[in-house]
Amino acid sequence: MRYSMWAYPWDLQDLGLETSYDEYRNKAGVNSISLAVSYHAGRFLQPRSPYRKSYFPEDGTIYFTPEASRWRDQEIKPLVADNLHEKGDMLSALIRDRQKHGLAVSCWTVCLHNTRLGMQHPDHVTRNAFGDPSFYSLCPSSPAARSYVTTLIADLTHNYRPYMVELETVGFMGFDHGYHHEKDGVGLTPEDEFLLSLCFCKHCTQAATRSGVDATNTKILVKKLIEDAFAKETPSSQFPNFPEDGIAAFKGHPVLYDFLKWRSQPVTSLVESIRTAAHPDSKIVLIEGENAWRDGVDLKTIGKVCDGVILCAYSANPEAVSAVIKSTQRAIGADKYLGFGASAFYEHTKSKDELGQRVQAALTAGANGINFYNYGLIPESRLTWIKASIQGS
Repeated sequence: MRYSMWAYPWDLQDLGLETSYDEYRNKAGVNSISLAVSYHAGRFLQPRSPYRKSYFPEDGTIYFTPEASRWRDQEIKPLVADNLHEKGDMLSALIRDRQKHGLAVSCWTVCLHNTRLGMQHPDHVTRNAFGDPSFYSLCPSSPAARSYVTTLIADLTHNYRPYMVELETVGFMGFDHGYHHEKDGVGLTPEDEFLLSLCFCKHCTQAATRSGVDATNTKILVKKLIEDAFAKETPSSQFPNFPEDGIAAFKGHPVLYDFLKWRSQPVTSLVESIRTAAHPDSKIVLIEGENAWRDGVDLKTIGKVCDGVILCAYSANPEAVSAVIKSTQRAIGADKYLGFGASAFYEHTKSKDELGQRVQAALTAGANGINFYNYGLIPESRLTWIKASIQGS
């Protein structure tokens, strides 16, 4: 059974590798480490760092050394974080020390969520029905964005050979993802936010049209639905069965429904491209939430082109965890890796027993492993919750 914990390079640097190895193995009781190797901006509370209590990483950078020859002709290129130059390549250290620390090494890789690259390459970001860009989201239909992510994973796996690569944000990102001091005076409903998340950039429009989907009239319809919502004095639902029915809630608008069914194609083909280009020794899995369909991720087709899924349900009760693990396993196939993402954040998990019940529910339902969130962001004493949840299983 695989038990891993997500971590950032600066966590290992601040706490020290030997301390981190000891805490992973003995305090948390896990047998794998999932290190962030491509990440976005944010503000991170660092309760255990001896050097700082909050950290602002560079936006949209990578934390490994790329192979220059792979990137020579790429339109979109990665930027190595200053952190790596100043404090060392933590991925190399983990790979080097594998026999000593006994932890399998996985690479937690943020793919299309990259505001820095989106600002540099506005022709390759998602755009809503009004043509407005979402700079934080490179589009999975963009050839340049696809090539960027595929090359990134090929570079990473061929030169470092991690056991697993965990792909985050490989689909379309939602309008409600959040940016910086977001303002909404309308009171968007869940379907309003979803409709604003649909991409009609030139790459999506061309690809959908080639597939026989009427993207032009879909865009006109979506604009009208959003404008109707904006015109209301107070918000109300136009699609009462959303989000429970998923994309089926839009069956009354066939042109939109067809577009939503097509929307998974660029995501699935991107994952297939990544798996083909990656070194065969590294497993390729997706990190997804309970509503992966919102991102254009069709778990049934994804299961055919990669090695598995880590399904995150941080606040779900044990019954809901069991249900979503079983449904995900049916979707991707019993032969694929199915991990469960559990959080030790207090906002998600209020006690050791609650975490243990969630983990037990996932394993009983058929999960092949657990990923815990997040090493450097929780108090040291809460690492024992993780160990207790594993021992209780």
